[in-house]
Amino acid sequence: MGDMAALKDRLDSGDMFGKIWAMPDHMLEGIRLALDADLHELEAETFHSVVISGMGGSAIGGDIARSYLSREIPIPMIVQRHYRLPGFVNKRCLVICSSYSGDTEETLSAYDDALSRGANILVITSGGKLGELAFSEHLPLVTIPGGLPPRAALGYSLAALLTLMFRLGLCVAPMEDIKEAASIIRARLNDYSPENENNPALSLAEKLHKTIPIIYAGQDNLDAIAARFKGQICENAKCLAFANVFPEFNHNELVGWGGLTDIEDDLSTVIIRDEQDHPRIRARMDIVGGYMKERGRRVVEVQVEKLPELSRIFLLIQLTDFASYYLALLNGVDPTPVAAIDQLKKRLSEIR
Repeated sequence: MGDMAALKDRLDSGDMFGKIWAMPDHMLEGIRLALDADLHELEAETFHSVVISGMGGSAIGGDIARSYLSREIPIPMIVQRHYRLPGFVNKRCLVICSSYSGDTEETLSAYDDALSRGANILVITSGGKLGELAFSEHLPLVTIPGGLPPRAALGYSLAALLTLMFRLGLCVAPMEDIKEAASIIRARLNDYSPENENNPALSLAEKLHKTIPIIYAGQDNLDAIAARFKGQICENAKCLAFANVFPEFNHNELVGWGGLTDIEDDLSTVIIRDEQDHPRIRARMDIVGGYMKERGRRVVEVQVEKLPELSRIFLLIQLTDFASYYLALLNGVDPTPVAAIDQLKKRLSEIR
């Protein structure tokens, strides 16, 4: 563990560790910002659908909210990662434009699209051009603190989004559940210290080290958590990972695991389990895990604790965020920079 502390000091120039550590504070601040926001006339509106427009770390909060609210929200809710909005968007649709930087070109394009269709628009950002546009158009705006990589602002964006959905009459009040989740994950923080000899995130990272993780979760509750973990591994640890869901992958992707004799040692299967998974999903996980092990595949199982749903979600985010962080240290890379994305954005800015 002393070596891990030394790696943290040497590699983590942007203090990604501190940003992950601060998530409980971010969650509480996200609630406050959403409760204080001026929503203008939106609270009196009746919507037929919700579209959350965003990319990357600014969209994943929408995915988690969609998954969490899927059995409660009375209208369709989707996350759109594109320059254009779906054809059904009109004046009865709520479009939430989420861009942490405020300069995400896809989200700015979607914002213009929403404006042209007369949709109800709500903006979540730390500033940038999107913040300026929302302010100039007198649109409802939630401004969250800046200075973070978008993926490290999930505590702000997810807590704010769930609170806003309550204020708009689309779900029951989540604030106490968010506060409970923040308290629970705060109490676990020392578990993830590099000095802790029984660090569960480091243990998970060591199991995945030098492999390409293929992450599976059930569709009902944790599909977005699998996607989040995949993204965190890619951005923090600078290595490939992929994600899919039960039961869909059982109908196609599962077959592809049968012919991997040349690269089987380079892959690991991660199965994220939740007590609320559908009974048939739990059976599928048992069968698939056995199938993989019989063929000598590396299988890593992550079991969610028996806690209220939102606490389970945030505990998994905390565990997998820290696991991706320690995987970065094991890979000998700084978890904060994303040079490939920066280069892509620079090249795109040169194309008119």
